[in-house]
Amino acid sequence: MNRRGAVAVGVLIAWAAGLAMFLRRERAEAPARRLAEAAMRVAPGGTYYRVERNGRHVGYASSTVDTAQSGFSIVDYLVADVAAGGSNHRVTAQSDVRLTRRLELAEFALGFEADSAPIDVTGRVLGDSLVAFSISHGAGSQPDSHRVRIEGPILLPTIVPLVLALGEELAVGQQFSLATFDPTVPGTRPMGVRVAAESLFTVSDSAMLDASTGRWVSAHSDTVRAFQLASDGPTSFRGWVDRQGRLVAVEQALGFSLHRTAYEEAFENWRLDATSGATESAGNDLLTETAISAGALDAVRNRQRLTVRLSGLDTSRYELGGGRQHWSGDTLTITREDSSAMAADWTRPATGAFRRRYRSALAAEPLLERDAPEIRALAVRLTSDTRDPAVAARRLLQWVHDSLEKRVTVTVPSARQVLAARAGDCNEHAQLYVALARAAGIPSRVVAGVAWVNGRFYYHAWPEVLLNDWVAVDPTFGQFPASASHIRLVRGGLASQAELVRLMGRMRLDVIGSP
Repeated sequence: MNRRGAVAVGVLIAWAAGLAMFLRRERAEAPARRLAEAAMRVAPGGTYYRVERNGRHVGYASSTVDTAQSGFSIVDYLVADVAAGGSNHRVTAQSDVRLTRRLELAEFALGFEADSAPIDVTGRVLGDSLVAFSISHGAGSQPDSHRVRIEGPILLPTIVPLVLALGEELAVGQQFSLATFDPTVPGTRPMGVRVAAESLFTVSDSAMLDASTGRWVSAHSDTVRAFQLASDGPTSFRGWVDRQGRLVAVEQALGFSLHRTAYEEAFENWRLDATSGATESAGNDLLTETAISAGALDAVRNRQRLTVRLSGLDTSRYELGGGRQHWSGDTLTITREDSSAMAADWTRPATGAFRRRYRSALAAEPLLERDAPEIRALAVRLTSDTRDPAVAARRLLQWVHDSLEKRVTVTVPSARQVLAARAGDCNEHAQLYVALARAAGIPSRVVAGVAWVNGRFYYHAWPEVLLNDWVAVDPTFGQFPASASHIRLVRGGLASQAELVRLMGRMRLDVIGSP
């Protein structure tokens, strides 16, 4: 069984289709009156996109704008085939966004599905200060409901180009201050968007069937002037938008891109390739492409100490120091926790002061449903007879390791969904383990970085639990504590792990010491 863990490709694809949300931090950049005037210029219609990865046609996307007396409806859809772990994964993402006549968000419905694991997010904005939303996992599942406070009207990423293009006279050099809102956190993050460039594109707007090849080719094209909107936030973005706010092209990490074209060239040609199995191949495997050579590291996985030199990353953005990791210059030393760190200096159940101190590491979160009845029942069954947090944490790890089939996925996992499916890669293992640990009253959190497997480093996620100190454990590999060949780069769930997307294919790692 292939045990190579990877950060979910779903984070990238879902963001492109609208699973991360944006809100304007400074209303002065696009006043309500200007947006209301801009809304008068919104024209209904549809645009279509060829989804590529490394130049290969792997999917199809569309964006449709419809108008009504009360506002606007914008529906975006994306489907793509992604090769990961030696097999192809069909990924679909869609968003249905309802805007007011002032281009302010009113309601949204977001969906993402991969490997037969759907996730749906529905929500609405209550005034200018609250978003109410729920997350569910297919028909019949119990929704996980949340309310989050915001400041001012919010936008989804598919709406940002429309609002900026209609509400501003775009010019190279302009900068806009945004904050991101993600239902998987939930919360906001600062993000800057700038107008980086201006260029002309030749875009196919109608197609004809080439009888000799059986494929659709351009019948007529148009020249479009577009501006590049660039962001270097956790999910970096390069998108070209025309003066009507319609995307012309999008450049994403890991070789993904979208290109506007005629419907037949976008959809029918992809359908032909998908039918023939030509959309992805083993030579375009995401895990293989993003793996990092391990240099001098030998075949001992369960090591106690590791020293590496890192390059190709902005070290200020990552959590390299602290706990088991010592960072100095460009050199990182990881030392596996010893017996003193494994002996907890507190007992279960935790006191009120302890619980208040570690409130965030004990709380339920979107996709981390520690209060779900099935999660709580399992945690009680496995740990109720011990007051020792280390014993309880080890039992939970052993159960997750033994009970989940090791399978590479590209899903956006939730703890409840993983418990029901009993399968997944490192994200699924970490998500379920942290939910169970929190339900058992043990502070825990997800971290991510890279881990060594069979001669190379792969992107990976694992938990940390609080015993005498924060201790790294790995339910995917069954390690308690995790070996020193786990290199932490970020702390946090899927939203934080999106920061790793920028590193894939860029970070270099050289082993310089491995006693």
